[in-house]
Amino acid sequence: MITILKKGTPKEEQDQLVKWLEEQGVEVDVSEGKYQTVLGLVGDTSNIDIDMIRMLSIVDDVKRVSEPYKKANRKFHPDDTVIDLGGGVKIGGGNFVCIAGPCSVESEKQIIGIAKRVKAAGATLLRGGAFKPRTSPYSFQGMKADGIELLLKAKEETGLPIVTEIMNENHLPLFEDVDVIQVGARNMQNFELLKALGKIDKPILLKRGLANTLQELLMSAEYIMAGGNEKVILCERGIRTYETYTRNTLDISAVPALHKLSHLPVVVDPSHATGRSEMVEPMALAAAACGADGIMIEVHNDPAHALSDGAQSLTPDQYDVVMDKIRSVKEALGTGVWQK
Repeated sequence: MITILKKGTPKEEQDQLVKWLEEQGVEVDVSEGKYQTVLGLVGDTSNIDIDMIRMLSIVDDVKRVSEPYKKANRKFHPDDTVIDLGGGVKIGGGNFVCIAGPCSVESEKQIIGIAKRVKAAGATLLRGGAFKPRTSPYSFQGMKADGIELLLKAKEETGLPIVTEIMNENHLPLFEDVDVIQVGARNMQNFELLKALGKIDKPILLKRGLANTLQELLMSAEYIMAGGNEKVILCERGIRTYETYTRNTLDISAVPALHKLSHLPVVVDPSHATGRSEMVEPMALAAAACGADGIMIEVHNDPAHALSDGAQSLTPDQYDVVMDKIRSVKEALGTGVWQK
């Protein structure tokens, strides 16, 4: 249920209403937007008399919300959420970010070299896998804690905030200095992990599962937010369909759909979506054009010899070209602030 207050409602009267609602056994989420204040009621609202609340002089309207996700719902939070990612970099609410780096951290020279190149091209965050979920148990599984240390060295060299994936809540102590924690597609519905991430104060990049609906993605975000951590970024990275030409099928329509349903920022990952380096550029441009808040691209200094996902990785030179085109798209549309 949401309660929309009239413009200019005195703070004292608003606080009195919030206190009364909480006494009815519900949690009240207050969203103070530019034009209106919305009280989102989470919990059992069946015993709350809508007509009585609607009659209050400070109340403009009261509505029941049918969707099962509440905190992630735009009805509860009409304005876009803006999240500070570290180093002054923000995402959401018109702030556009570019995330780039290798699928896996392989060596100090590799990650620092790539970090310097992507930063020079305009990237605002550095990605790199330290813990790698792989389909085959015989594939490279990542450098783990050593990989995180190398990411931190790259951050020290370049100033870029870092993004890396977590696979187990027991690894959380290793992620203390990581700026943004990524939850991979295979862990989107690892609810115990999501609950643990809800208890920390750190941005979470939540990837859509390979065969999950948008509502299921938002419900996973709700798990994190229900724990108290509302710094969630949604990531569309392609879903599994019957098409085999690409690794996955990029659901570009998810971007405007998620923006309509939720106030959370939305990032697109064209690398994992297509699995083909030659398709990364057109899909990245499509993401920029349709209103994504960020784009995440895999970049490797030597894709042919990458330990993981070389086929979908761009070289630094190719990334330079793509970034120039993304910048042109954003300038042509006149949307978003390019975060640097």
